[in-house]
Amino acid sequence: MAPSRAQNADLAVLPPVPDEYVPKKTEWGDPDLRGTWPIDHLNGLPLQRTAEQGNRVFLTDEEFTERQERINKLANRYEDDSSSDRLGQGHWVEMGEPSRRTSLLVQPSNGRLPDMTEEGKRLSAQMRSSWRQGQSFDTWADFDSWDRCITRGLPASMLPMQYNNGIRIWQAPGLVAIQLEMIHETRIIPIGGARTSTVEVDNWLGQSRGYWEDKNTLVVETDHFRPGPSATNIVTTGSPPENDTPISREAKLVERFTMTGPDTIVYEMTWSDPIVFTEPWGVRLDWQRNDEYEMFEYACHEGNVQLRNYVTASRAQRAAETSD
Repeated sequence: MAPSRAQNADLAVLPPVPDEYVPKKTEWGDPDLRGTWPIDHLNGLPLQRTAEQGNRVFLTDEEFTERQERINKLANRYEDDSSSDRLGQGHWVEMGEPSRRTSLLVQPSNGRLPDMTEEGKRLSAQMRSSWRQGQSFDTWADFDSWDRCITRGLPASMLPMQYNNGIRIWQAPGLVAIQLEMIHETRIIPIGGARTSTVEVDNWLGQSRGYWEDKNTLVVETDHFRPGPSATNIVTTGSPPENDTPISREAKLVERFTMTGPDTIVYEMTWSDPIVFTEPWGVRLDWQRNDEYEMFEYACHEGNVQLRNYVTASRAQRAAETSD
């Protein structure tokens, strides 16, 4: 947790991850991370900090008060919609708890995504999705994997968003599974040993391998990503707004899950993609156990009509502009 401002802590120093806690063991002797760890409490904490905040990890008192007011106002939308008998964003967007952190990003030290390489910029310009401004639609290829209800991809799927923030960890001997509420995906992570597949196959969520670094930390390394999804996602506050952060086949993800108490995990992630970015970037999130959190079906397609509607509306708009 962030230090109290009354302690006059250095706002530019992120305390190290506590490593004293010894979690209970599974029946086969691994640290037991099983449970439900929704990250809805983090919604509203931006991915990137402002340039004016520089290297500050924590907000000033004035900035924190402003964030509290903003999040509380947004959180009131649910009651506002209900009292006015209308269905608005308040019934969709789950606001989190005001945090003193300036950003999810802790690497680079300025808390901002690093510059893209020239190749990264070229790949970004080629991406298509419903979030791109001024884009027309003619085929399924004009939509990204999230539009098509396939995946948000990684690392975006491990970051908070406006709804469906459920994460559940399952364990079995030699295996960890991470169930994601958004797009109903489950990451299957073999523990220990060499790569389980010798075939060079790219996957939407890559190929993962995990190992226990010590008494309370699971490390997961993932590569062999299939290009297509955006590495960042617009519904994570403070992300690039058009879902156009490309992923190359050289991308690598390293995650650390450190249990710091019976109901807390510190999640750290470093994303390296030398084709797209000039340097790696990484986040740190504080997870909280909530085994009463319910994960519901993510019925994304809703009749499989949305993509067709985009295409027919786009064609009709262009036809009308041509006739004018």
